[in-house]
Amino acid sequence: MATGADQAVGFGLVGFSLLLFTYYTIWVIVLPFVDSDHVIHSYFLPREYSVILPGVAALILLLCVGTFIGVVTWKNRKPKKID
Repeated sequence: MATGADQAVGFGLVGFSLLLFTYYTIWVIVLPFVDSDHVIHSYFLPREYSVILPGVAALILLLCVGTFIGVVTWKNRKPKKID
């Protein structure tokens, strides 16, 4: 069973993910249909960042996964036998 702290962290991560998904969805899907002089545009970054930020996040994720695989492979390396 998960402890109370684990559950709190899990709820926090789910809440953050839901907030981020809602923000991005409004930014990419709803905002193009709202007038550009509306006050809601002041709460969002320019539309170019809607492509740049996920791309940078994907590159960072791939870098972290690649680094993890490299470290695990390096640590599990067996020394060569000398005959």
